[in-house]
Amino acid sequence: MLSPPLILKIATALTSRAFSVGPVCLQGKAPDMAEGNLRNRLREIVGASTNWKDHQQAMAERASLSEHLAGSQSELPAKTMKDSEIEVHLPLGTQPSLREKYLNYHNTVRFGRILEDLDSLAVLICYSHTWNKELDRSPLSIVTALVDKIDMRKNIIYPDCDIKFTGHVTWVGKSSIEAKMHMTQFHDGAYSPVLDATFVMVARDPENKRAAFVNPLKLQGPEEEKIFQQGEINKKRRVDLSTASLLKVAPTAEERTIVHSLFLNTLDTKTVSFRSRILPPNSMWMEDAKMKGLEICHPQERNIFNRIFGGFLMRKAYELGWANACAFAGSRPILVAVDDILFQKPVEIGSLLLLSSQVCYTEGEHIQVRVHTEVLDPLTRQHSTTNVFHFTFLVEKAVPAVVPQSYGESMLYLDGKRHFNETMKSQ
Repeated sequence: MLSPPLILKIATALTSRAFSVGPVCLQGKAPDMAEGNLRNRLREIVGASTNWKDHQQAMAERASLSEHLAGSQSELPAKTMKDSEIEVHLPLGTQPSLREKYLNYHNTVRFGRILEDLDSLAVLICYSHTWNKELDRSPLSIVTALVDKIDMRKNIIYPDCDIKFTGHVTWVGKSSIEAKMHMTQFHDGAYSPVLDATFVMVARDPENKRAAFVNPLKLQGPEEEKIFQQGEINKKRRVDLSTASLLKVAPTAEERTIVHSLFLNTLDTKTVSFRSRILPPNSMWMEDAKMKGLEICHPQERNIFNRIFGGFLMRKAYELGWANACAFAGSRPILVAVDDILFQKPVEIGSLLLLSSQVCYTEGEHIQVRVHTEVLDPLTRQHSTTNVFHFTFLVEKAVPAVVPQSYGESMLYLDGKRHFNETMKSQ
């Protein structure tokens, strides 16, 4: 059993791509945190290849670990929240050599790098919950299913002050795990909160083909019961939001009224025609509030299961969304929240990743941005959605209103409004 809390004083290990998947340690001993040693150790534990070209053989060998999978959840020993407690340090203040990787031109920390770190930490927490000390390698493939919520508690992340991440498992289903993480930064003589994040991870078999059972959670005391209950509430909220998705059901009566009002506000009073539309003052057509990007998925960005690292996808989506908000507002946006990032499909190495950012809703100084990512198979020319990201930004002055023209844009507008309202509830 892991000794809680496991303290990992880290320099480069947290941001290592290979660090995104793997057990925390063996026999309660933290692994060597040198980047090369850590990558090699994680590959040994999971059974991944050090050479991308050899991944098929490595995955075939990993298939033999299926015999160690539990036939039911009741076969697995219950774990406590303390078993998965982790504390990780990112010494930006005491190790200046790290800063350049995290620094942006505003002399603050690149939030996209923080997203990568959070994704790595969430996987790490889940492996600590499911780790079997009797085995040399974990038979589970733990991957990110959903970023439920990231709430910012501080607008500025200093590039020359140490950062501390803490977290543990807060809820467990049969094959899914919720991990809650907190980030603080040392400034003015004390650590102060920067953000709270909730990730949902899923356990798969060694070949990442089907769901696998995870250890049940043993609650100790009323405080842990309260935390677990919040996880149940989060699950129900996600189900309710999915059920009420505008891709499945019609807008509510109130939302239909909003869409019709937007339409009436754009009518040309001279022609009074359905086709003739005029942009209201201090507004912008949604069509003109887009930004697109393309990434070629190279092996360098792989995780140890030879898929594209989820943290990399989040970083690229965030940076495109931020740039879109910046160009739209004409000033530097500040992140308020990340909401409901859904990982629908893994991204294979060699894919062409298409990213499309859309300002879909504005209110006062707030900008709601949706980033849609899809892969294009260059041989078949088929498109497949992989992720949808939702970001809420704040700027220093009121921004133009975005106005939909088509029915599809109206649905994006309403979806953005829903996410914005959910974000504002927790502020």
